Amino acid sequence: MGVATGTNSLPGAGPVFAALFKLFLRTTATRGRLLAIGALTGLSLISALLARIAAPPDPLDAGLSYAVANITTLLPVAALVFGAGSIGDLIDDGSLVYVWLRPISTRLPVLAAWAATMTIITPLVAVPVLIGTAMLSSDADLLTATALALAVGVPSYCALSVMVGIRLRRSLPWGLAYILLWEGFVAGAGSTAGRLAVRSYLMSILVQMTNQYIKIGKYTLASGLTVPLVAGAMALIYAASRLARTDVP
Repeated sequence: MGVATGTNSLPGAGPVFAALFKLFLRTTATRGRLLAIGALTGLSLISALLARIAAPPDPLDAGLSYAVANITTLLPVAALVFGAGSIGDLIDDGSLVYVWLRPISTRLPVLAAWAATMTIITPLVAVPVLIGTAMLSSDADLLTATALALAVGVPSYCALSVMVGIRLRRSLPWGLAYILLWEGFVAGAGSTAGRLAVRSYLMSILVQMTNQYIKIGKYTLASGLTVPLVAGAMALIYAASRLARTDVP
């Protein structure tokens, strides 16, 4: 990219976003990451197939358990692996400086990284999780609830992961600590902690739509659908603000 010599030479937001989206898609979807998350997704589908062959006595419970396990673990971990590295890798190796050769709003790289992460996560994780759930149960309410939880969880976790990658240098261990420790254990210990866990709201979608019991699914359907998306939007706003103040080596 060359340095602009006049305002007429500056590209519009659309072309810049498209170029950044392609850049982040290429740099984020590395072979190692795709193989690692793809292997986890494959193991998840194999477990669903084996459970289906074993003919579970309660297909609804089996399908719900599968959906819960993958939405609360595989989805956020995959979003973290790709999302945190989308811009975070460029900051760490100093190559983000090339993005700033033209004066652009910091919102564009953040939104492009978010969109690229969702583009990777949706077919790699979200669709297989829905397929695995359908392999175990044909209950319409469960499948609809799972699809909605994924539709809310993917953009939310991807937004939070992009923000973490910009905010923290060692984003992967810190992100895993949040997912496995805070969301996995602390959030289930009390209602206050649960309010700060995305999974609590996603599980509430499953609870409200299937009438099944999940310990941390304590909130209304409206809260389950809106709170994670609001949190994701706030994370993107903060990420853009933080990126504007980031020193690139």
